[in-house]
Formats: sequence, structure tokens, C-alpha cells
Amino acid sequence: MSKHRLLGISGSLRTGSYNSQLIREAARLFDPAEFAEADLRLPLFDEDLEAKEGIPPSVKRLADQIAAADAVIIAGPEYNKSISGVLKNALDWVSRTKPNPWADKPVAIMAATGGRAGGERTQFALRLCLVPFRPRLLAGPEVLVGQTKDQFDETGWLINPVNLGALTDLMTALRAEIDR
Repeated sequence: MSKHRLLGISGSLRTGSYNSQLIREAARLFDPAEFAEADLRLPLFDEDLEAKEGIPPSVKRLADQIAAADAVIIAGPEYNKSISGVLKNALDWVSRTKPNPWADKPVAIMAATGGRAGGERTQFALRLCLVPFRPRLLAGPEVLVGQTKDQFDETGWLINPVNLGALTDLMTALRAEIDR
């Protein structure tokens, strides 16, 4: 198997984030892959800032990482029935870069949340946000990890066989999408 370049984007900045654990687990299951995690500590989107200073270097770096990746894995928490502000901010900033780094890029999405639904709403909202970018967004299988405190072991590996199976299947589908 060839080694692909994966970029993981976690919609949570929290140390010990379950979504960060989920993208790392996805990369482990995808293996072999060269894996990098995006840094979403970006300034708040502001057209005045963009007009004055241009695209911030941290945003340019993120756009370049997306463009260079063979595929992108995005995991996000559900905040107030939608995606996190940090993830929306990153998408808004990257939408200002040229050329569009998302175009025709294979993208797999997933969610990890403390509630029992596992982030259904955040995945729906994220799909809506990504459509204008024209990625090759995988339809599924859906990875909805609910009640997160009981789903990972101390090493960060998923322990629930249903979630593990869905994530394994999603990474198999992502590999097929890259290779098509």
C-alpha cells in the first residue's frame, strides 16, 4: 500500500479533546499514512484585518496543509446544535484563500460528543458548510461517538466495537476514495 498524506482537523481546542483523539484514532486505523494535525488557533475572521494585512500566515498554513493532503479527516463537537465556533472560523478564513484547497479533496467527517446522539447535528451542519468548497465528501458510514467519556481507553483508542467498526469502515471508504 502506498503511504498517503492525511490532515486531521479537530473542531476542539481543548487539551484532551475527544475529537482530537478521534482523528488520531482514524489515522491509526487508516495506516499507513503520513498524518498531521491542523492548528485552528487562528485570529477571528475579520474582513478589516484581511483588507489591512491580507490572509494571516496561520490561515495560509492551514490552507496549504489542506491542499497538500491526499485527504482530510474532520471531527468536531456539537456546540449549541451546530459546529464549534473555532471550526466555523477556520472554514470562513480558508474560504478566502485562493485557489480553493478543498476542491475535489476527499473528506471524511465524524463527531465525538458528551451527549448520547454523538453529534448528528454537527455533522449535518458541517456538511452544509463544506458544500460550497466542492470536496469529495464521503456520505458515510457515519461515525457518531456519543457519551465520549466511556468510549476511549487511556491510550486514546476507541473501545466500543460499534464505533470502532464504523470508523474502520469510514477509513476504508476514505482510502478507496483517495485511490479512485
